[in-house]
Amino acid sequence: MGNCGTIAIMGGGSWATAIAKMMLERNDSIHWYMRREDRIEEFRRLGHNPAYLTSVHFDVNRIHFSADINKIVEEADTLIFVTPSPYLKSHLKKLKTRLRDKFVVTAIKGIVPDENLVCSEYFHQVYNVPDENLAVLGGPSHAEEVALGRLTYLTVGCADLEKAQNFADMISSEYVKTKTSDDVIGIEYASVLKNVYAIAAGICNGLKFGDNFQSVIMSNAAQEMNRFLTVVHPIERNIIDSVYLGDLLVTGYSNFSRNRVFGSMIGKGYSVKSAQIEMEMIAEGYYGTKCMKDINKCLHVNMPILDAVYNILYERISPSIEIKLLTDSFR
Repeated sequence: MGNCGTIAIMGGGSWATAIAKMMLERNDSIHWYMRREDRIEEFRRLGHNPAYLTSVHFDVNRIHFSADINKIVEEADTLIFVTPSPYLKSHLKKLKTRLRDKFVVTAIKGIVPDENLVCSEYFHQVYNVPDENLAVLGGPSHAEEVALGRLTYLTVGCADLEKAQNFADMISSEYVKTKTSDDVIGIEYASVLKNVYAIAAGICNGLKFGDNFQSVIMSNAAQEMNRFLTVVHPIERNIIDSVYLGDLLVTGYSNFSRNRVFGSMIGKGYSVKSAQIEMEMIAEGYYGTKCMKDINKCLHVNMPILDAVYNILYERISPSIEIKLLTDSFR
């Protein structure tokens, strides 16, 4: 099992499924927590996740499934959390096993609502996991492309760079290239913000703005992200690194991006509720927008794109009016 010990995947969505595929290429077996017993039974019967990335087949004899979170946490050394951020608290409520001795990797691209904490801060503050045992997995990485074995570059962030490297080695393969960073907070906030900016890009697409403007909104989004990261976690970083700019670009441009699709529906005139119902998947940026708006009330960073997306989604201001105001502020 290498330096990371027994690996457990915590969550049953598309990104969890892609990570499981990556892990089984380098490990004899994995543990896998899914909250629904019926999904596990179907997975065992079909040999693939019944709800996500159904074309990816697994040798289920190499997977120890359980709907009991305590059983999985007890048996694993490394826990990779891939649940949508709005549901993280409800999953962890059932937990009676200590997390502080585990190596906790968050592959969640969101903020814990109510607490307004990125996931590593939440695990540190609420579950006393020390910083050296907390890591974050950064993109750019669409689950669909990882599952297809397409070349992908991932960044592992951890305060302990040796542990980051151990985990990076664990997920490296012919099609997954890895690097390490100690910018855990910066990577997490960037992964939240890029979802907000992808919604903005989608709204503009729905309003029939073209590629010329898409590039303008993306370059302004990169500047806005940099302003925020510099205030919230002032260390030396290069915003054009793939874990920041690359993740922003793929989420803003790709048809695989559920946040872009969600924004596009809003731009075309869907209500938030009807867009959510039709998508049948979580657009993390919807929740991330409100959390980031709340966080920025204390920091006062100039964030016109965040403000515009918030006004459209939560204040129900017309997308065409709000984006017109935004375009007047760009240069």
